[in-house]
Amino acid sequence: MNNDFYQNINFSQNNDNRFYLFVNTIIDSIVSIIGLFVLLGILPFVFIGNLIGNRGPLFYFQERVGKKGKIFKIVKLRSMIPNAETNGAVWASKNDSRITLFGKFLRNTRLDEVPQFYNILKGDMNLIGPRPERPEFVKGLEEKIPFYGIRHVVRPGLTGWAQVNYPYASTVEDQETKLRYDLYYIKERNFFLDFKIIIKTITTVLFFRGQ
Repeated sequence: MNNDFYQNINFSQNNDNRFYLFVNTIIDSIVSIIGLFVLLGILPFVFIGNLIGNRGPLFYFQERVGKKGKIFKIVKLRSMIPNAETNGAVWASKNDSRITLFGKFLRNTRLDEVPQFYNILKGDMNLIGPRPERPEFVKGLEEKIPFYGIRHVVRPGLTGWAQVNYPYASTVEDQETKLRYDLYYIKERNFFLDFKIIIKTITTVLFFRGQ
């Protein structure tokens, strides 16, 4: 993480490998279609839960930074109170008071993330990659953390190496630590590493680990 950084990292050849990217696209598309069907199946129950313990819009859309700095709108099931950021953008924290009762359930089960399969199918995201961050935060993080912008050389992901190893970040120091995992993924990107991330993601969801 110093001025000699570029001399010490070789980006994975899979970042430009057509076969790897083609297989990833096929897998992402298949998983996304299945995920959207799952969303349709659970949506009636989520709608009822939203009426009882999460009154307000069912979905929310938020700008995120994608590959090469392109801005896109991510879609999630709303887990916070409406107008949760009237005083400006703030990182979510553990036991955040803005999270609703039903929103806690959505977050613990990761159901709030399911609509992002639409973003994957649309081509804004991959199944695996660095988590997309908000433009307001990216600008500040690029000023404070060297080489932060490198994480945007690949598409952001629904899950990633940083998420399964260091799932919670609410400070600049935490973001710097997570960046190290993201850079490792970009450097070592391959089918085996992707498989490990999928397995660790499944166990994280099943055992309610992290945030």
